[in-house]
Amino acid sequence: MASAQDVANRVPITVGMMLATVMNSLDTTIANVALPHMAGSVSASEDQITWVLTSYIIAAAIMTPLSGWLSIRIGRKTMFLASIVGFTIASMLCGISNSLAEIVIFRLLQGLCGAALIPLSQAVLLDIYPPRQVGQVMAIWGAGALLGPIFGPVVGGWLTDNFSWNWVFYINLPIGIMAFIAVSVFMSHDRGGKARPFDFLGFGSLVVFISGLQLVLDRGPTLDWFSAPEIWVEALLAVAGLYVFLVQTLTARHPFFDRALALDRNFVTCNVFGFFIGVLLFSTMALMPPVMQGLMGYSVFGAGVVMMPRGLGSFAAMFVVGRLVGRVDTRLILGTGLAICCASLFGMTHFDLSMDSMPFVTTGVIQGLGIGLLFVPLSVTAFATLDPSLRSEGTSVYTLIRNMGSSVGISLMQAFDTHQTAVSHADMAAQVQPSNPVFSAGVGSAMNPATTSGLETLNGEITRQASMVGLIDVFKLMLFMTFAIAPLLLIMRKPRAAPAVGEMAID
Repeated sequence: MASAQDVANRVPITVGMMLATVMNSLDTTIANVALPHMAGSVSASEDQITWVLTSYIIAAAIMTPLSGWLSIRIGRKTMFLASIVGFTIASMLCGISNSLAEIVIFRLLQGLCGAALIPLSQAVLLDIYPPRQVGQVMAIWGAGALLGPIFGPVVGGWLTDNFSWNWVFYINLPIGIMAFIAVSVFMSHDRGGKARPFDFLGFGSLVVFISGLQLVLDRGPTLDWFSAPEIWVEALLAVAGLYVFLVQTLTARHPFFDRALALDRNFVTCNVFGFFIGVLLFSTMALMPPVMQGLMGYSVFGAGVVMMPRGLGSFAAMFVVGRLVGRVDTRLILGTGLAICCASLFGMTHFDLSMDSMPFVTTGVIQGLGIGLLFVPLSVTAFATLDPSLRSEGTSVYTLIRNMGSSVGISLMQAFDTHQTAVSHADMAAQVQPSNPVFSAGVGSAMNPATTSGLETLNGEITRQASMVGLIDVFKLMLFMTFAIAPLLLIMRKPRAAPAVGEMAID
């Protein structure tokens, strides 16, 4: 339950929470576009430099579930301030690093410290605002959480082009300092010390599962998945870790996560729903830039600019939906958001290599609107019927599962894209025969397969076309998945009345 001081200082506390949220969300993608420059600066190969991203993701994934228990044990304010300080210092250390080993180590520290910022900021805001304002404040918080994935590549590209790659880390310093001041001055101290005994076996098995799964997803595309022994070992470790964690959670006297979380229908359903939203949002964000840059000739910064309207659509939807939550059934809002996402994905299935930037912009704005309509009511519904005492743990679980959805989605969709591209390339190449009248009529001398240069040009064009076909097949799969999760709306329930602050809503 929020203290009277926190309620009185809602606005400055919200500013501090938002600064921390933006700082963390920016760092999930801002470094991506700077990787080639980092690789050249520290003399790292393309495969080695990806550990700058992987180390952060794995560290954050491991620490996210632990953040809920720690915040109860040592107090939210202490946990939050320690996370801000650690994340800010780690950002500075990343910026002054002179070797790959240093960057990877400090990115690990960044991930460990930053993991608590998103779930704890959400839990604090849910506590200090009354239910009638939760929709609006979650809209503001959601805008900050989505800011990084949407604007990170643009900001990172601009900083790298105009300054250096170091500035993608230095940008966190002023944000971190302002967030620390806001939280330390205005947020009340809570004593902590109320957590259950620590479940070492439960946490250890969860770490093994998350680490194994993340390594499979990160290393799989490079090693051709299960044709490599390393992937088999990591997959078996992930399965074993998940099995031990489930058994421990079901049988232990004091499991790592409170079993009461699994008894709340809304919370469980929204976590499943959020997993797939992570797939839809981040898979699209990951697949589009390579297509724009590799097939359509866009620069890094240009691709980011074309994708920016997607974020503007999300922001617009969030500020509208913030006023609708509490007045309109959230299941209706979620259904509308799904329908809009379906419309955008249907438009993406009609992409082609001859189009200009307008289809990217229009489908991006539409998808942004749909995501905005999903993000806020999903967060509100997930905690609408959950006991407030479970919010710290609940927000960490909710964040972890959504992040896992994004990791799984990016890897699987990229693998499916690669497979469909290869299949399409083989099908198209099979049609390249002099006996085929369509081919004979459409090919010019520049693509004459009888000459070396003509064969290379022809193969390049087939590769381009096959890549676009593979991408369209991915969008079709995502469209099917969006339809498939719609029945989950029927499982969710709406609280009969808005609960008072600190009370649990009962259906």
